[in-house]
Amino acid sequence: MYTVILEYIWLDGHGELRSKYKTVYVEDANHFELEQWNYDGSSTYQAETGNSEIILNPVQRYKNPFFEGSCLSYLVLCDTYHNLNGVLVPTESNYRSAASEVFDKTYHTMPWFGIEQEYFMMAQQGTSTSSTPLFFKRHALVEPQGNYYCGVGNQHILYRQLAEKHYLHCLYAGLKISGINAEVAPNQWEYQIGPVLGIEAADQLWVSRYILHKLSEECNINISFKPKPVKSPWNGSGLHTNFSTVETRAAGGLEKMHEYIRKLESAHREHIAVYGDNSERLSGECETSDISRFSCGYGNRGCSIRIPTLALQDKRGYFEDRRPASDADPYRVIGALMATCCL
Repeated sequence: MYTVILEYIWLDGHGELRSKYKTVYVEDANHFELEQWNYDGSSTYQAETGNSEIILNPVQRYKNPFFEGSCLSYLVLCDTYHNLNGVLVPTESNYRSAASEVFDKTYHTMPWFGIEQEYFMMAQQGTSTSSTPLFFKRHALVEPQGNYYCGVGNQHILYRQLAEKHYLHCLYAGLKISGINAEVAPNQWEYQIGPVLGIEAADQLWVSRYILHKLSEECNINISFKPKPVKSPWNGSGLHTNFSTVETRAAGGLEKMHEYIRKLESAHREHIAVYGDNSERLSGECETSDISRFSCGYGNRGCSIRIPTLALQDKRGYFEDRRPASDADPYRVIGALMATCCL
């Protein structure tokens, strides 16, 4: 028999990550079934005390980097359900269920997603959510934006070790993290998940967020996915989403990309409604488009949709939707892209 630690991960009623642990004993360490579990939904904004059990339904598992070398362990990503007289009904925060239905209908398009997650490292302030970026807390004088993006040196970068450890932990877990870099504002970072086929792109993005939050506990700082933690002229944070299908990647795929983009223009308001809190971020400044106006351009980071110049040159490839905010639920983002472009 093998002893295995399972770390079940899910989203609460406010879209925040939660987790708890379970020890199981299995005969085959490589092949065993992940069982459903439950938790107290009255403590996670999802149920009343009198009927509080919420079902955890495992959807993905990844190697657990936090128990590396100690014990066989997995991070188990779950979606959540109410049990109504034996019928499982998705909770209000379970956007994976609806997105999965869209992907089942459009799988033949072989969608690839590359998701760029920006975030800020924030000063720890007791149990309250910090509103002070770590760099501003540590330095009395902060130079304007310019030297922080991909910068080097203590005068420009703090806690690089956290970003790099997150990188390594994601790789160990088996996530397709393709890179990291310091971003435009001080103590703002970005990492990229993908390209990943279909709904697992969002699965991996949520697990990568979980790993980052857990690592912040070691450094006694907070991680903020708030889209505009510091007002302009400082840059905000996005969840830029790169998208392609088998048709856009084929010869002459640029024409198909333009077809998709015309559909996205018609559904601009619907997408903004599920793209996170863009009330302050999409101002038309700080490398963003105007929230009220859809736009598209080649190599232009001030547009709603950016088509890379290489895609223009090759007449095929992918485009980048720059509208999603850093706090957006990736299931809603990629689900909306698929529903608009491919249904």
